[in-house]
Amino acid sequence: MDFTEHQTRSRDLPKQPMHILHVVGARPNFIKAAPVLRALAAYPVRQTLVHTGQHFDAGMSDVFFEELDLPRPNVNLGVGSGSHAVQTGRIMEQLEPVLLEQKPDRVLVYGDINSTLAAALVSAKLNLPVAHVEAGLRSGDRGMPEEINRILTDQLADLLFTPSADADANLRREGIPAGRIRRVGNVMIDTLVRLLPRAAERWPRLQEEHALQRYALVTLHRPSNVDDPQALGTLLAALGRVGRDLPLLFPVHPRTRKRLAENGLTLPPGLRLLDPQGYLDFLALQCHAAVVITDSGGIQEETTYLRVPCLTLRENTERPVTVTVGTNLLIGRDLDRLQGEVDRILSGQGKRGRRPPLWDGHAAERIAAILMDGEN
Repeated sequence: MDFTEHQTRSRDLPKQPMHILHVVGARPNFIKAAPVLRALAAYPVRQTLVHTGQHFDAGMSDVFFEELDLPRPNVNLGVGSGSHAVQTGRIMEQLEPVLLEQKPDRVLVYGDINSTLAAALVSAKLNLPVAHVEAGLRSGDRGMPEEINRILTDQLADLLFTPSADADANLRREGIPAGRIRRVGNVMIDTLVRLLPRAAERWPRLQEEHALQRYALVTLHRPSNVDDPQALGTLLAALGRVGRDLPLLFPVHPRTRKRLAENGLTLPPGLRLLDPQGYLDFLALQCHAAVVITDSGGIQEETTYLRVPCLTLRENTERPVTVTVGTNLLIGRDLDRLQGEVDRILSGQGKRGRRPPLWDGHAAERIAAILMDGEN
C-alpha cells in the first residue's frame, strides 16, 4: 500500500469519540464533577469516572453519588486515609496503571484535594492533557495543604477552568499563558441550582424532625480549628455563647467527631450534634438558616448564591469573591467578633451580598463546549 492509499483509507475510518477520564476523591469533587459529566453526555464522548476513595466513609461518599445522580465509578482505587504524602503517593501508584490501560484523550481533575494533585502529576508524566476545574483559587496561605495542591495542579494543567475574575488574575500573575485560561463560572452552583427543588421537598421533614424555627448551621473540619484541643475547646465555648440565643445545628465531620472524642470535649448547651448530612438535606438546612458558621470553602460559595449570611472561621479564603461580592465575612480567631456579627444578623443588619457573574447554573455546559470544540 502506498502512502496516498494509506491516507485515503485512514480518512474513511470512523472517528473514535473523545475519551475523557474524570478523577474524583471527596464530597466537593462529586458536587463539581456531576454537572460536567451530565453536560458532556450531550456530546458523542466516552467518559470514565475514577474514584480514588480518598473519602471512604459511606456517609461522606456513597449518599452523594445517589443524590447527585452520579454514575457509579468505573474504577475505585480505595486508597483511604493517611498522611498527605502517603495518601498522594498511594493515589499516584494506583492511578498510573489505570491511565496506561484507559489511554484517555484528556484527564479532568477537580478542586484542590490530594487526589487532584496526584492525578495531575501522574497524567503530566504520562503526557496526558490535564484540565483543572476550579482553577486559579488562592488563599495566599501556603500553610494550607490545599494551597500547595492548587498551585502545583495549575502549573501542570494545560487547560484551566476558572470560576471568577480573581482566579484569572492569580493565574496570570503566576505566569500561566492567557490562552490556557477559560473563565466559565462555578460548577458547584450548577449542582445547587439543579437540586434546589428537591432540597425544598426535604424541608418539611427536617423542620419537624429537628423542631426548627430560627437557627444557625455550623460546620468545622479544618485542621487549624479541630486538631488542636485548646483551639477546638475555645471555639466550642464561643459557639456555646452564640447558642444561648440561637440554636446551633452541627452536622459533624468524621474528623471533628474523632477529635471531640479523643480530647474528651463536651458540647455546650445550644449546640446540637448531627450525623453528616447528605447533599439535599444539608442544602435545605442552608436555605433556611439564619446564619451559617463554617470553615468550608464550598459552603462560602453556596451561601453566597443562596444569599444566606456566612461567617467563616478562617483568617483567609481562596474564594475572596464571596467576601467582596457575596454574603461571606472572615472572622478568623476573633471570637468576640463572631458574637457581634451574629447579633447584627439577627437584628436584620447582616451582609446582603449578590451573586457573582457566571454563577448561573450553566458553567458545566460552557466547560463541555470548550472541551468538545473542534471534536465534532
